Amino acid sequence: MKGERIAQLELLLRSHPEGIRRAEIARRLGVHRSTISRYVEELANYIDIYEENNLIKIRVSDDEPSNMELSIYECLAFNMGAEALAGKAEFANPHLASGLRKLAMNMKSYAPKISENALSIADRIDKAIQENRSETGQFNQVLEVLIDCWVSGRIARITTDIPEKEEIEIAPYFIGFKDESNGRKPITVTGRLRHTRDIITLDISSITGATMLNQTYTIPDNLKPFSKKEDTNSYDAIDMIPLVLKLKEKSALNSFSSLMHSDFDVEKTDDGYICRMEAENSIELMLRIVQCGTSVKILSPDDYRSRFISVLKNILALYEDDIHNTPGR
Repeated sequence: MKGERIAQLELLLRSHPEGIRRAEIARRLGVHRSTISRYVEELANYIDIYEENNLIKIRVSDDEPSNMELSIYECLAFNMGAEALAGKAEFANPHLASGLRKLAMNMKSYAPKISENALSIADRIDKAIQENRSETGQFNQVLEVLIDCWVSGRIARITTDIPEKEEIEIAPYFIGFKDESNGRKPITVTGRLRHTRDIITLDISSITGATMLNQTYTIPDNLKPFSKKEDTNSYDAIDMIPLVLKLKEKSALNSFSSLMHSDFDVEKTDDGYICRMEAENSIELMLRIVQCGTSVKILSPDDYRSRFISVLKNILALYEDDIHNTPGR
């Protein structure tokens, strides 16, 4: 059974038939370059790969045809699907046009009319890209980063135009279309918010920027179907604490998404952020702060800060003997 990293390497190579350099593989997989040779050797036990001009590639075997031949029915079904996709996709995608051309050229000899129509669809997509470059450029750039993160198993830091989600970090689990009640089918990304177990789905058109981080993630094998969270905006009957927190990274606020809280008032500082909010007075709040580790520090109110420190001391007291007996302490 191939390991997770080996499977990711194979997916990278198959999505880059022109080859990919070891340094780029290491960057995308989030590992040191020195480990890539071991991954390549292990993957070679399953598929035929080779290196040419410093590029790692998959070799097509002699008994594997280089061209994929579809039946005439498959060709027509593909053509109709491409037509529908080109007409309903919210933003034209250059990779869709490129893929259409490759498949169209492949079927040119045995389905020339369908091939010609597919090439025409690709031309329409390219034209739409040029006519809407200001919109499609940003959208496709964000989409490519999210796909790279998904393929490489890397966390994405994104900025959006959604209130309270101006900057978040997400582990992409799925990228695809979402059906909405008004018939719209936006392209969305679904994944887990960093520092939480919350699963969210975002319309990619609402994302204004995306960056791939060094932190890696895995998609759980027992992932259950996604469900919408119930509305938890009302907190009139809950005791609220006026918190002031110091944050090393803004994404730590994701930890509080499942709690009752007011809007975040976030101020950028030289060494992080200051956040002011009201949050529910519960043991869950303390657990969320502990979960953030060194990413969050309570600045005020003093009484809540003292209570939190007292809880931490009581926990440390349970391990006092272990702390004193640990070498180097």
